[in-house]
Formats: sequence, C-alpha cells, structure tokens
Amino acid sequence: MVKAVVGDEAQLKALEGTLSSSSAPPPAQVGLIVGKLSASSDRVLAYSLIPTPPTDAGDPACFLRAASAGAKAKAKPKGGGKGAGAASSDAAPSLDFDADWVAEHARQVSRMLLGGMSVIGIYIWASEASFKATSPSVLSQVVRAVSQVAPLYGSGVDERLLIHISYSPRRWAYRICDMSSGSLRPCDFKYSKLLASLQTFRCTYNFEIRLPIVQAEPFKKVISKAISHLTKEVQNAKALIDGVLFSDDMDNTLEGPHNVEFLVPFKDNLPAEECSLEGVSGLLLFAGSVSALAYLGPKESISEAISDLKLDIITSLRSRLDIILDEADDESTTNNLENSLSQKAAQVVFHELRAPYSFPFPRRILIPWLAGSYVCDYLQQSETTKDAMERCKEVMSLEADMGNYSIIEPESASAATLGSFWDVIPGALSKASSEPGLKEIHSGQNGSRKTYGSNFSILAALVVLLIALLVGCILTFSATMKT
Repeated sequence: MVKAVVGDEAQLKALEGTLSSSSAPPPAQVGLIVGKLSASSDRVLAYSLIPTPPTDAGDPACFLRAASAGAKAKAKPKGGGKGAGAASSDAAPSLDFDADWVAEHARQVSRMLLGGMSVIGIYIWASEASFKATSPSVLSQVVRAVSQVAPLYGSGVDERLLIHISYSPRRWAYRICDMSSGSLRPCDFKYSKLLASLQTFRCTYNFEIRLPIVQAEPFKKVISKAISHLTKEVQNAKALIDGVLFSDDMDNTLEGPHNVEFLVPFKDNLPAEECSLEGVSGLLLFAGSVSALAYLGPKESISEAISDLKLDIITSLRSRLDIILDEADDESTTNNLENSLSQKAAQVVFHELRAPYSFPFPRRILIPWLAGSYVCDYLQQSETTKDAMERCKEVMSLEADMGNYSIIEPESASAATLGSFWDVIPGALSKASSEPGLKEIHSGQNGSRKTYGSNFSILAALVVLLIALLVGCILTFSATMKT
C-alpha cells in the first residue's frame, strides 16, 4: 500500500510556475504523471508532469461544466435571505474530462517511456472549489481509463496517483486512487532531486526463436505468440552487470551507466504445442536484437533495475507490433492499401505464401528528455528522426527549439522476411542476412515440402536403378563363368 509520494522538485514546480506565470492561464488542465510505482515499496516516485494536448478538434481535455440546477439549489442558504441569489449564482462549476483522449495520450506516452518509468496517474490544475464540486467517481473514472491503456506490467499494484494543483488558493494535494473500489485517499508528500540521482542500466539483447505456424493463424497472433515465448526466455535469463554476475548483495552505489548482459539458459525441452505437427503449415524464425535501457531511482535495489530492463525488452517488441497494427488500421480507413507495407504485413496469410516476402520493422531511437534521461520512439522505413521529434514535441511536451538535441540510433535498419519452410530450418541460415536489428522469417509453404518430397523420390529412383544395374552385372558375370 502506498503511503507517501516523493516528487522531483525542479520538474513539478516548473509546471506550476509555467501555468501561474502565463498571461492567460487555463481555468482547468489535466495531464499525466510519469514516475515509478512498485509493490516492493510504499513510496511513489513522481518524475515529471506532462500536459495532455488539445484534441484534434482543438478542444481541451479538461474543462469546466456549469453547475446544475440541483447543485445551485443545494448551495442556496435555507430561508432564502439576502445572500440566497448570490450563493446560487456563485455555485462553483465542476470539472469534466474527455477521458478517451486522456487515455490515448497515456497510451502514446507509455510507448515512449523506457524501463523504470511509467504513467502512474494524472494531475489536475483547477481551483479548489471546482475540484470539490467534481464527483470522486468522475475523477476515478479518468484515472481508471489511463490505467487500462498504460498498465504497470508485473508490478502487482492496483493503485494510481492523483495530484490536484490548486491555484485558488495555491496548494498541492496528493491522493491515491484504488482501481478496484475507485476510492481516493490522501497521502504524504515531499520533494527531492530524483532525476539527478537516477542510475542508468542498458543492454543489447540478441535473440532467436523458432516456432511452428498453425494453419490460418493471423499475423497478430503469430507475432504475439513469438513475443510470449521470448518473454519466458528473458525472465529466466541471468544478468551480468559490468561483467559481474548479479547477486542480491551487489553494491548499488557505483556510478553508471551500467552495461548489462543476459545469459539465457539452454532449452532442455520444448512446449507441447511445438512438438506436434498437426495443422502446422510452416516455421517462424523470430530473430534480431533490441536496445534496452532502464532507470533506477534512489533507495531501489539493483534487482528492480534488472526486472525493469527485462520488461523494457518485451514492451519494446510489443510497441513495435502495435505500431504496425495501428498504421495498418489507419491506412485501411484511407483506402491506401496498395502503398501500405504495414497493411500488407498485417494481412499476410502464412499458409498461402508461395514466395519470400519482406517488410520493414520499426527501429528504436533514443531522444534526450530531462536531466540527462531519455525517452524513445520508433521509426518506420519511410520516417526520419525529424518525424520522431515532431511526435515528441506534441506527446511529451518537449521544447519547441530542439535543434541541438543529439538523437541516439542504437539499432540498425531491420526487416522481416517471409520465406520457405526449408530455408529457415537450423543449418540452412548461411544465406540469410547477418545484419543486426529486429528480423523475422516466417513460412507457410506446403509447396516447399512437396518439392522436397519430389527431390527425394527422384533420388530414390536413381538409387534403385543403380542397384538393378549392379545386380544385372553380377548375374551376367556369373553366367559367363559357368559357361
């Protein structure tokens, strides 16, 4: 259970200062809280506050709704004296939200965050009167919408943070929202220099997984199954930190950044579904490399950094799959199917393939964010780093002038190839490209196996013919000797 919140003093006060000093501050604003919330600690770490941008129509995601007639009547003093009219007209407006838009913002921000950082709740900038006039169920509904699209994978935490920044009067209030009941309870708070004390852990994880493709399985299910198998592999991996095998008593006071390598255990057995050939139409080779990064906050154990780094590898692959599917959905609505590589990939029917097929897979880049930390984005084949910067400006509320920012591109261009069954079996990969990056080779060709069977029949016929010739020669020689 969360008991206290620790916030980065510079970042949290910066947002309040920006809003307060504005010539026309908004009467209400909603945004996201980026931080760390884990079951192993009773503290919440709040690193930064990110305002939710206006909707596509230009409307704010949070706005004031005039008090209803019932609320005005409730505010009217008994007896209807002199102050009755004033009290009725002065009833504070309540807050209203575009919860779907806030949730979409949370989904995009969550995709750009690295290990050790998550969307852990929302903040609200509004007057004390308007906040109190808003039903707690409305507030918890927005928090719940955010938690559903930006889950805290593997944390086991069913709570989120709600910060109210009041400008009339000037004060901050912190509440913990329970996702199961929707209740809000206050908690303690203090400031600290969090971002400046973060430790960085990074690694490049190389992987290679082979899985059978069952006939008629769609693209999303095939790739999701491969990622699920990779998740099990990563979770069982042992970590080397700066060349030293990780142990629970390892010193975490050493300055970073730290380089991590994961040692994957040998696969002693295969899942039952991998041993059965029933309905199999091909083989999936899921191979490549992922550049991962995680941040460790003060008073956190190194084991949490290892867990966050493993989670970053998996969420990165999930994000790339989501990007392909999102682009395919967007372009299907614009009738641009002939130009959409993502659309073609998402519609691949594996068991009907008769020729190799390739499509680009998004690659990860790192973009400078706050106090030496980074966020990430993913580039499609037709995109440049300029496109990623524009997205970060809108989603992460980065500065308008970012010309001096140095973007890191740790991953090479990657591709996915759909080839024949016999091209992806072990020992037949010498002709495949050795270029690093995220690569996939899928197959679903019954025709390849037929070709292989035909070649075998021809070879068997030749062997039989050779044996017949030898037997004939032997019989002829024997007959000659007798005569």
